[in-house]
Amino acid sequence: MKQDKVLAMIGLAQKAGKIVSGEFATEKAVKTGTAELVIVADDSSDNTKKMFSNMCTYYEIPVYFYSNKEALGHAIGRQFRASLAVLDEGFKNTIEKHLKNGLEQQ
Repeated sequence: MKQDKVLAMIGLAQKAGKIVSGEFATEKAVKTGTAELVIVADDSSDNTKKMFSNMCTYYEIPVYFYSNKEALGHAIGRQFRASLAVLDEGFKNTIEKHLKNGLEQQ
């Protein structure tokens, strides 16, 4: 399944130290220009989705709404995570490819 590949890549990026998670850390990564890609959980609040959508549009960073808080948190070895930022271009390209493939197959 594509979902598993995305979460597996997020887990690998976390192990490599190329993920920041949580609302404040993700926001800081976007605003400082270190974020390459932002992923927000589908079950996040509308305010959270709107905030990251607007912020990422402004800073020209791709944002995806994917999976749920529990699955995103589990992928990086934490409890729940509503948002995370990928800090590495290589991981960003691979994760984005799997995300786009998953969207095409739905």
